[in-house]
Amino acid sequence: MSLPPVEFGLGIQGDKPAGEYGRLASIAERYDFDVVSVFSDLMFSPPIFPLLEMAAATTRVRLGPACWNPYSMHPYEIAGQLAALDLASHGRAYFGLARGTWLGDVGLAQPAPLGYLSEVVEYVYRLLAADGRGFEGKHFRLAPGVVPRFPIERARPPLLMGVWGPKASALAGSIADEIKIGGTANPAMVSVMRERLAPGELRAGREPGATRIVLGAVTVVDLDGPAARSKARREVAMYLAVVAELDPTVEIPTDLLDRVKALVADGDHDAAGRLIPDDLLDLFAFSGNPEQVAAQAQKLIDAGVHRIDFGTPQGLTDDRGIEVLGEHVLPLLAPARRAVTL
Repeated sequence: MSLPPVEFGLGIQGDKPAGEYGRLASIAERYDFDVVSVFSDLMFSPPIFPLLEMAAATTRVRLGPACWNPYSMHPYEIAGQLAALDLASHGRAYFGLARGTWLGDVGLAQPAPLGYLSEVVEYVYRLLAADGRGFEGKHFRLAPGVVPRFPIERARPPLLMGVWGPKASALAGSIADEIKIGGTANPAMVSVMRERLAPGELRAGREPGATRIVLGAVTVVDLDGPAARSKARREVAMYLAVVAELDPTVEIPTDLLDRVKALVADGDHDAAGRLIPDDLLDLFAFSGNPEQVAAQAQKLIDAGVHRIDFGTPQGLTDDRGIEVLGEHVLPLLAPARRAVTL
């Protein structure tokens, strides 16, 4: 069985000062990464600011948010920001969309997620098509004759949906170019997701396996492997409670998960991280020395993943993490690499 084309990306958090995003993206491009994403987590910078800075500093890498959500941004705003990024990057933007999490903290409900997601996709592409047809949905409306009043680079930048559950995955299988399973480095999720995408691909008359699968997780790599794994434990602790409950292939003792949640809620991420055993850490983060991280990535490649996103913080420092990934990890994975066009 031939393996699918494999790409490598970076996931950057919106916690940096102006000027850092473009600089880091240019380093990523120099090391031949294919994609740079910016997270859209609550209380961090909205991704459009880092992404526009990255667009000005790069010429090749694809750029996009991971991900916008339909509850905090109206599809009109999503369409406008997507079009602006695509224009600024000369056609290198992707359209990242997910239902989002933790939105209750800012008073946002998340009703009818499948309806919201599907309508936002159609609304955005209708508006970018600039044909004036309008859109009439249950949740959103675009009046006939309304079209953008600035140049549009592409009417349909490729769609990446952040999904986990069977229903959202089936929806993605019918409309998305790519899906991202965020917060996991578990190779078992590739086959699970392929099964979940299949009903949607079938309904839409798409070829089985047409939807590309992306996995991404917290990454901490360094020549000092133990130091990297120690930092990864702290970083993973806050995400573990959310992501672990979504993975049907992993069983975590309830008492362990409860203790991690309690310590995170108290702000003691170090203590929470120390509770995470090695085998569990390897399912939810890429961590250790270059050989360890490359071995984890290779398991995903062998499972059939299309792209691996090495997520923030990448290393003991941002620069050093990207450098170690580019200089030491990617060369170990070079045989899996092939050209990809979306």
